[in-house]
Amino acid sequence: MHNVVISGTGLFTPANSISNEELVESFNAYARQFNADNAAAIERGEVEALAESSVAFIEKASGIKSRFVIDKAGILDPQRMVPRIPERSNDEWGILCEMAVAAAREALERAGRTPADIDGVIVACSNLQRAYPAVAIEVQAALGIQGFGYDMNVACSSATFGIQAATASVQTGQARAVLMVNPEICTGHLNFRDRDSHFIFGDAATAVIIERADQATSKHQWDVVGTKLLTQFSNNIRNNFGFLNRAAEEGIGTRDKLFVQEGRKVFKDVCPMVAELIAEHLAENRLNVSDVKRFWLHQANLNMNLLIARKLLGRDAEPSEAPVILDTYANTSSAGSVIAFHKHQDDLPSGSLGVLSSFGAGYSIGSVILRKR
Repeated sequence: MHNVVISGTGLFTPANSISNEELVESFNAYARQFNADNAAAIERGEVEALAESSVAFIEKASGIKSRFVIDKAGILDPQRMVPRIPERSNDEWGILCEMAVAAAREALERAGRTPADIDGVIVACSNLQRAYPAVAIEVQAALGIQGFGYDMNVACSSATFGIQAATASVQTGQARAVLMVNPEICTGHLNFRDRDSHFIFGDAATAVIIERADQATSKHQWDVVGTKLLTQFSNNIRNNFGFLNRAAEEGIGTRDKLFVQEGRKVFKDVCPMVAELIAEHLAENRLNVSDVKRFWLHQANLNMNLLIARKLLGRDAEPSEAPVILDTYANTSSAGSVIAFHKHQDDLPSGSLGVLSSFGAGYSIGSVILRKR
């Protein structure tokens, strides 16, 4: 069994950003028009009037202040409120492939590797562009990587599950190095006409190089000390969109074909589960929570992260102990914890211990313990 390191990370950030102020202006214009168009039905009690959103509501509920998006105009148009992403021909690289390749090139550069050094590609994300062929094989072709590629989806935990799968491949000698990428266009499945969730998601892509420790040459190496995964079925976060929708016309276009969640239930269920899993994982590796210098947590909700850190540490975390990027990126699903890791790792000295953790629909939770070389 080979020892394994993460030797490079990469990030693709879209050029467009939407502030809370812009998002609220768009939503409220829609809400006012909806209420005006349905005034008679609302007065009769047949239709519920839409409440307006506000910047204060969004920031209190989530800690999010802005988000990067692939398309801004389509989202902010009150008559549309859906990103406009034109289809490409089958002879062109898909948009997820394009995002993944951009993040991968940075990860390869930080790892000091070329595509010739990579034996496998895993695309791990919540929102795959299509059923087949696998986006991972497309990324493999676009980069000129030999070997294998496959897609996987464990919602917001896809990155940690992907790191575990890549680590296993390298440990057993199936691959010298694996590229694990997380291209997420979360705005494509977000209902921008739902006040309770219209602010949650943004778009981004991340990449991680996992390779044999004895062959790594990067200046950015982290030993993979251990991985721990947990799933527990829940309907509290769900999206029913899929190829079977066409077989039931009555369900086409209904709200459950986009992101839906019971936010309060998720908060109550998931926070203690995450803290418990991380604590157990550290104990299994004979490590104390106090040994951990940094927690790179899934970036879904600021209040969740604050509570998880408090449960683990027995006190409020310092900003450097659990860095936040969701204020400017929002929830980018599987990419969020890796963005935090990518942006907040280089300042730590050799020997520092960190935990990268994700949690989301499923429920799914992943923990990766890392030690800087």
